[in-house]
Amino acid sequence: MHELAITQSLVKIALSKAEEVGALRIRKINLKIGRLTGYVPEAVEMNFEMMTPGTRAEGAELDIQWVPIRCRCRDCGAEYQSDELDLTCPKCGILSGQIIDGREMFIDSIEIDN
Repeated sequence: MHELAITQSLVKIALSKAEEVGALRIRKINLKIGRLTGYVPEAVEMNFEMMTPGTRAEGAELDIQWVPIRCRCRDCGAEYQSDELDLTCPKCGILSGQIIDGREMFIDSIEIDN
């Protein structure tokens, strides 16, 4: 259940930023999560709802956008997207893909009320 620790960090960062700018309330948090993280969005959302009552983030919308797996072929240099763990290059057919996107998780933006 690593979603719990991740969500705790997310809430802490969002509340800190809201306080920093004097926001009365957080309306929406836009997240980007890479497909390879293995996070279960429903677990992140459930934890978020449990952690925010009584805070500036209570009732805030959590918008999760998935970042697809993107690779670069180490042989021919082609960049390509994959929804699977198959890193075979579609251009040259060699299994030598280097993952360049799909492992990240970050707050893209926070929408607030002042």
